Amino acid sequence: MRLTFITVAIMLVSAQANASIEQQLSQCADTADKLERLICFDKLAASVQESALTSPSIQETPAAVATVAATTAVVTTIPKVSATDNFGMEAKRINENTVDKIYLEVQSRVEDAYGAIEVTFTNGQVWKQTDSRKFTLKPGDTVYIEKAALGSFLLGTDDRNAKARVKRLK
Repeated sequence: MRLTFITVAIMLVSAQANASIEQQLSQCADTADKLERLICFDKLAASVQESALTSPSIQETPAAVATVAATTAVVTTIPKVSATDNFGMEAKRINENTVDKIYLEVQSRVEDAYGAIEVTFTNGQVWKQTDSRKFTLKPGDTVYIEKAALGSFLLGTDDRNAKARVKRLK
């Protein structure tokens, strides 16, 4: 009987806590100013973390575990992505750190029937030649890819002046 009473009390408290968190989230979302909205979300996240850390747990019940899981699920972290991993994926770039030129080592190269090459680099990126110029590479060569006009990219080496227009596949 006593265990049932404690379980019901915890479920009521957790339902009220979740309702208040949802209400606070909707209030933050309704804020028009971007900075004030961000500050509101930051304060809410901090209060959720503090309540999760300071809440005393008398007994580990499924309702208590669900309450802690629900309150900690609100806080999310975004993984850090380096600028060279996003090079060539302009539409999907997450951070504002941009790179104009990167140096890569050729792992393999394949030439299609039209003479265009598809280059796989040691970091896993795959680039394909889009123009019809003859450009020779061999595995182990160090090349660079740099930004060009209108969102295009050029592949070249420091040893010679020739460059080939490429696009990123992977």
